[in-house]
Amino acid sequence: MPRRRHRYQVVHAGWSNKRRVYGCVLHLDIKNEKIWIQHDGTEGGIANELINRGVPKKDIVLAFHSPFKRQFTEFAVG
Repeated sequence: MPRRRHRYQVVHAGWSNKRRVYGCVLHLDIKNEKIWIQHDGTEGGIANELINRGVPKKDIVLAFHSPFKRQFTEFAVG
């Protein structure tokens, strides 16, 4: 049975003209019962979407910020 790592990514992949296109749009991890946003390339921000759907800010870590900077946000530090 495969081990679940609770790592989720949304990528775009394909071709544009004759050139290969690939890139990470969104990368989330679930660690210690918190949602760690590793990368957010969305226009509106996945953190805002999670809040709108009822996830408390204390359960969201903006992991793309350094641990030092996280203390100055309204979100979890880790």
